[in-house]
Amino acid sequence: MHHGPLIAIVVAGLGLAFIFGSIAHKLRISPLVGYLLAGVAAGPFTPGFVGDQNLANELAEIGVILLMFGVGLHFSLKDLLSVKAIAVPGAVVQIGIATLLGLGLGTWLGWNWFSGAVFGLALSTASTVVLLRSLQERRLVQTERGRIAVGWLIVEDIAMVLALVLLPVLAEIINGTPSGGSAPLATRFDLGVWGVLGLTFAKLIGFLAFMLVIGRRVIPWVLHWVAHTGSRELFRLAVLAVALGVAYAAATLFGVSFALGAFFAGMILSESPLSQRAAEETLPLRDAFAVLFFVSVGMLFDPGILLRAPGPLIATLAIILIGKSVAAWLIMRAFGRSQTAALTISASLAQIGEFSFILAGLGTALGILPAQGRDLILAGAILSILLNPVVFAFAERLAPEAPAAKPKPAAAPEASKPEAKAPEPEAEAPPERDITPTGLTNHIVVVGYGRVGSLLGAGLLSQGAKLLVIEDNPDAVATAKRDGAELLVGNAADPEVLSAAAVGRAVRLFVAIPGSFEAGQVCEQARAENPALPIVARAHSDAEVAHLTKCGATLTIMGEAEIARAMLSLCQNLKDTAAPARVEPEASPEAAKPEAIAALPAPRPPATKPAEDPPADPPAAA
Repeated sequence: MHHGPLIAIVVAGLGLAFIFGSIAHKLRISPLVGYLLAGVAAGPFTPGFVGDQNLANELAEIGVILLMFGVGLHFSLKDLLSVKAIAVPGAVVQIGIATLLGLGLGTWLGWNWFSGAVFGLALSTASTVVLLRSLQERRLVQTERGRIAVGWLIVEDIAMVLALVLLPVLAEIINGTPSGGSAPLATRFDLGVWGVLGLTFAKLIGFLAFMLVIGRRVIPWVLHWVAHTGSRELFRLAVLAVALGVAYAAATLFGVSFALGAFFAGMILSESPLSQRAAEETLPLRDAFAVLFFVSVGMLFDPGILLRAPGPLIATLAIILIGKSVAAWLIMRAFGRSQTAALTISASLAQIGEFSFILAGLGTALGILPAQGRDLILAGAILSILLNPVVFAFAERLAPEAPAAKPKPAAAPEASKPEAKAPEPEAEAPPERDITPTGLTNHIVVVGYGRVGSLLGAGLLSQGAKLLVIEDNPDAVATAKRDGAELLVGNAADPEVLSAAAVGRAVRLFVAIPGSFEAGQVCEQARAENPALPIVARAHSDAEVAHLTKCGATLTIMGEAEIARAMLSLCQNLKDTAAPARVEPEASPEAAKPEAIAALPAPRPPATKPAEDPPADPPAAA
């Protein structure tokens, strides 16, 4: 059996991405930089292996589909509509400003106005993958800033879909030659530009109506039926079939982009209780194909343009990094949003990606964009993606510091006084992260308020414990507030958040999040800040137990082992069953009581079982 180009590009792409990504991680820079350099190494402009660009692009498209499906799973129609007042006008105005800047640069380079407009339009749209990865790394997807950014992105995608349909028709009018168009129905009946525009809107509305009326019932029903079969493999297959099938049908039948179709499929499924499980099942493939996306982008980059056209390239980068960012910042401020939110949106949009490549390729094929314009767009995309982490870091540095508020008291009796009612903040949403340092001492910290953390927290609060919860999931945050726990909204693996929780003054730390990778980071940082702090964590396997113990956990409880102990305890009175071993107090439900918690042992060295490397568990958004 001979290997083909598909196997070669997958092996080479993932292998080179691993090597360069590891080097980038070692140098403490974004792994995205390593993935892009892996693509440059596999591209036609560098010596050695040359991958098949067409196959790489198709594999990358799968990554975009799965990524947008995952984002849709954490979105709801209500979330999307909640930001329409700023996302729609903001995206339209920003696209217009970027297009005008590109038109100006094209005129300076001697192109006609239409070529300059196409060039500017390609510079106006941000990369779906880069924007979402940046938001996910900072755990901002489910915040108001994240919803605005994703809503902005959706509006840009819709605008680009319209542009892709209209460009062939406009090219035919300007060049006076048939283009073959991407709207054969409009060409057949000679509908003209307005007819094509109306037909495109009709297709888009038809797709939305289909998803809201039919898809809203069929997709959850299918997955619920599959879930009741009890086959995890079949459920995973069903999720992938829904994500890829809806995206393909959206593009084939309705002329909508793959990304937009996948996003709406995920958003429809988000209303189902199975949405969290669906997100977990698609995560490994989503990450792998997202890496191949960056490799495919890197393969397009010709380093020679740095020497051939340095001036135009610098001007292109200025439009992407400065022009678009300043425009987005001004729009956000004009709508009364906070400085932090405005800077986040500005940094998110300071790059270009997949739609830019498609527009550049189509424009060149139709003869309405010079080859130099295509090369500038590709080079601008590569360099802007490389520089985007730097732009985000700069934006975070410019963001106003959290006010040095007084430490929060454990109780606030004066809140009932009239003067205690603070005036509503100016027309901006409350901060997404509350990192005001706590004033508690001798308190218990619980990281994660999901299924395990909420039960633990409720038990502690019922016994009168002083409890501080660290959580960033909106639903879990609402639960913690309802239970009456003091709250820090953020990622506990963030040293700033953990420091605000005052673990140095705490008496116990419970790490109740399921992801062992992230839990290990929390344990390490807490142990460094308070060497004597008893830390209790949860695990799902012996490897996770060893890893968390190595990271500093005093006691790691494996759920499966405790279930087995509880089941064995029911057999104590059966004659044909040996009496089970006594359940240790530290692992019993009584551990939720303060007196039982106080009896937990001090930190002890790792268990006799040698510590293993952390399992292949990506940082999960608990």
